[in-house]
Amino acid sequence: MIISVDELAKSIKNNILKITKENKIKLVSVALEPDKATLAYLKSQKKLSKSLNVDFELIKTKSKDELIRTIKMLNEDKNVNGIFLAQPLPFDPYEISVYIDYKKDVEGITPFNLGNLIYEKSLVKPCTADSVVRILQNSTNVDGKTVSVIGRSIIVGKPVSIMLAGKENNATVTICHSHTKNLKEIILNSDIVVAAVGHPNFIKKDMVKKNSIIIDVGINVVKGEIVGDVEKSVQEIAYVTEVPGGVGEITSLILLENLTKLYTIQN
Repeated sequence: MIISVDELAKSIKNNILKITKENKIKLVSVALEPDKATLAYLKSQKKLSKSLNVDFELIKTKSKDELIRTIKMLNEDKNVNGIFLAQPLPFDPYEISVYIDYKKDVEGITPFNLGNLIYEKSLVKPCTADSVVRILQNSTNVDGKTVSVIGRSIIVGKPVSIMLAGKENNATVTICHSHTKNLKEIILNSDIVVAAVGHPNFIKKDMVKKNSIIIDVGINVVKGEIVGDVEKSVQEIAYVTEVPGGVGEITSLILLENLTKLYTIQN
């Protein structure tokens, strides 16, 4: 059983167009020696931006120092409304995210926005984590549900756990990772599973309970094909988001929606 994100995607696009049809808004993506996969993603980002009346620019840098200088320059440029930091990086992204103006942080990854997430007062939320939460809110009543989050990354696992356990959603959340014992038992007792482990087909059919909701955050390449963290057979007994599509599609739209929110704050 597939969880459709079509109506949610349409709603977010409408939110974006309300702002971009009337205002000139610019997103700049900054990359450090991007590989083919990163360039392919940035190309799709450019295409989506154009379709939603957003000006897009890609700046490629060749060193860490140049990357930092570029971000500082973009912070001061009043024509730039949002800064996207392309990843992966060959070092801890924190070393760069600290330089991004939190009012131009479209990903919600700066220490300011991530820190304020705990207080439920961040200007914008991390895009992928917000995508997971909004798909769930659009699909079910999360209040009181038991949730297993598989993965504890800064951009997905940790923030999505904070958001789901917060007063807006009131879920009971368990964060699972490589040192978790009895993982299968925990997942089997969960109403909702967020799979953000980064291993293809990690979640099997015998690991989930019937009619549970599975949010597949994984993007893995196997023999040239993009697959998620959840085995296809899981769809036979549970509600699952698609890969590709699903979380990824909503994440890309939330990035641009965050851009319009930041534009409004800046002006």
